[in-house]
Order: sequence, then C-alpha cells, then structure tokens
Amino acid sequence: MNFLPETDRRRRIYLMRHAHVDYFDPKLAERGGAPAVRLTPLGIEQAEASRDALAEIPFQRAICSGLPRTRQTAKIVLGGLAEPPELEEDRDFREIEAGSTTIQSQSREELARRMHDEFHQANEPGRRMMETGERFEDAYLRSTRGLERVLAEPGWHTLLLVAHEGINRLMLGWATGGGLAAVHAFEQDLACINVLDFDMKLDASGTIFPDIEHVMVKCINVTPYNVTKHGMNMTSLETIFAKV
Repeated sequence: MNFLPETDRRRRIYLMRHAHVDYFDPKLAERGGAPAVRLTPLGIEQAEASRDALAEIPFQRAICSGLPRTRQTAKIVLGGLAEPPELEEDRDFREIEAGSTTIQSQSREELARRMHDEFHQANEPGRRMMETGERFEDAYLRSTRGLERVLAEPGWHTLLLVAHEGINRLMLGWATGGGLAAVHAFEQDLACINVLDFDMKLDASGTIFPDIEHVMVKCINVTPYNVTKHGMNMTSLETIFAKV
C-alpha cells in the first residue's frame, strides 16, 4: 500500500532528532571527532522512550543520515517493532557542516550561544554555519530535495527519518512555508518526534508525481520522556552542551 489507510494519496513521515551525545568526550578525537560521536547512557534512555512511543507504528521504511548518532537512535527505535524495515542511510540528511570551527576549541556555553545565534541569521544571503561551514541555503536545498525524492519513491506510506537538529529545522521551515526565515523558531529537543503528512499529486493512472499537493504538520518536537517539557528550561543546544 502506497498511502495511509483511509486516504487516497497521503504519506506520513516521523521525523526524529538523534538522542543525547557528548561532543566534549575526551576520547572523541581519537574516535574521529564530532562526526563519530555516539549516544550517552542518557541518550540511550531517551531513544528507548521514543522506541516505546512508536512501537505500534507500521513503518515500511526507515532512514538515518548515516552518522553514528542517528544510526544508533534509529536502531533503538526500530528494535521496538515486531517486523522492522531495513535501516537505510541517506547523506542528504546529514547535519549542516560547521567547517573548521571545532567544538573542542570553545567552551560549552560559548558554543551553545554561537550556534543559537546562527539559526537566527540563517536567512541572510550566503550565511554559513560558524563562518567557514556549509551555507544554510545549500543545506536547505539538499535536505528538502532529499525529502521530495523520498516522497516520490513508491512502496511505502509511513517512514521513520532520524536526522539532526539543524537539518530538521530546515525541513520544518520548508514544510511550514516559512523557509530559512522560520528555522530559528523550531526547537528540536533530543530524541524528539515530529509528524508530517504529505498529500501527493497523482496522474490519471494513480502513479505518484514527484510533486506534493499539501503538507500538514501533525505535531512538532514531542519528547516521549517528558511530554509536558516540565523542567526542560534550556534550549536544546544549551542542553546538549551542558555537563551531564
């Protein structure tokens, strides 16, 4: 079945952010730096909470960015399914590259503040993440085009996509019509779940066009381990760079 039950052209994506990691792990450099970071014990607990919340969802496909933190989060979530799909990797959903500015060269507080400010300026023409990193407009194009490509592929109606805070913000800006000007507003807490529905355009034979007719946001930034957000007073960036 290509479409959600009781609909004639609708598909659903459960868009997640990876769970908690520690970018200041003293052993991280020898493991390959920030791209190689893995979930902490807290992150495993967060992913397990999302696993339990999604245990009844009939995923036909599952995609992660290919980085260890998204792969590990996705595998934990899929571990709650009776018949999990094979986990795919798609580089279009890798995090926005931060360039030569290394995490280890800055304090936790400074890094959280600077990255928070970057998202507020993402709509400026040519703006890059952390001076020498990837241009926001380039990351926006690769992630949204990747999303459109996946939506045009046959054989599924419900998909798990585990990516990153920055890239999720870009896709949510696109989905809501706000583009880069809106990305600063979309908080993405660790191991959060967003649910997006897409009505696809069809031709006379029922074949999917590579076009989307409607986008509907069912929910944003749901954290099964703390649904009401009580006590979660820091931004997600402040949280991930805080000492556990």
